[in-house]
Amino acid sequence: MLKNFTLIFVFLFSFQKIYSQNIYKRATTQMGVSFVFSVEAENEEQGEKYLDFAQEEVKRIEDVISSWRSDTETGKVNQMAGIKAVPVSKELFGLIKRSIRVSKLTNGYFDISFASLDKVWFFDRKMTEIPDSITVQKSVSKIDFHNIILDEEKQTVFLKEKGMKIGFGAIGKGYAAESVKRKLQKLGVKSGLINASGDLTCWGKHPVHKKWQIAIANPKDDENALGWFPLENSSVVTSGNYEKFIVLDGKKYSHIIDPKTGWPVESLQSVTIFCPNAELADALATSVFVMGKNKGIELINKLKGIECLILDNQGEIFTSKDLKLQEKN
Repeated sequence: MLKNFTLIFVFLFSFQKIYSQNIYKRATTQMGVSFVFSVEAENEEQGEKYLDFAQEEVKRIEDVISSWRSDTETGKVNQMAGIKAVPVSKELFGLIKRSIRVSKLTNGYFDISFASLDKVWFFDRKMTEIPDSITVQKSVSKIDFHNIILDEEKQTVFLKEKGMKIGFGAIGKGYAAESVKRKLQKLGVKSGLINASGDLTCWGKHPVHKKWQIAIANPKDDENALGWFPLENSSVVTSGNYEKFIVLDGKKYSHIIDPKTGWPVESLQSVTIFCPNAELADALATSVFVMGKNKGIELINKLKGIECLILDNQGEIFTSKDLKLQEKN
């Protein structure tokens, strides 16, 4: 369940001019994506210190949750799939436990065992034909969060089936953004914004506008945003299909795959989730995208303090019942 991370932009008019002198910014590439840290500090020395802490925190998280490396906790859990349970840290155990909770909430449309998917769709190179239906069906045979067995007392994780894998592509960047925010808050940083490749969270007051002005970009019209809203002590995440896709026999296939069927999702262009917590917003964004407009909005309308904006393939916008957008200031 890969995600598009380029849909959300922070519009602060003239970005460099509008920041007061006590806001410091750093852009890095970590976890395979771009991170931008913006923090308030009394002086440059303190600001650089905070930015170092932020960067180090993302590296620490990657050393725990990366599923591509055999030396991480997650990598060791995957290596022992179908063999034995693996003791893990309280941090990873908690993340997996929360992920399973979201799987139950979304009826399996979010599932960290999606990493078990057999690769039959390729979006980083040319495909010449559509996979046959039997191959596609088999590709998702090991995806099932019910087969992730947690032992609370021993703090272990066991993947029941050989070949199973867990991965945090649809929740990891939101988790990292939240973790960085918490660490900086504990260090005394009064305000800031973390942009984990579009998984965005902020705290405190913007030095000029008090609230951060966020625009949801229109994939077909860069000049006109889909909507604006003020962000204060909250998070926003977008999942979209229009940057990573293939075209076969004249038909477009998105990189966002339905974990239940193995087929690319077709009906939507993007889903944006507004939520107090970036980790949860990250997980819900892809979930709602896969669920589709009706089921997705129905779910979000049941969740307190969470809203969504959906753009379908016809360019129509749909929102949850309490979402309030505004015109550009």
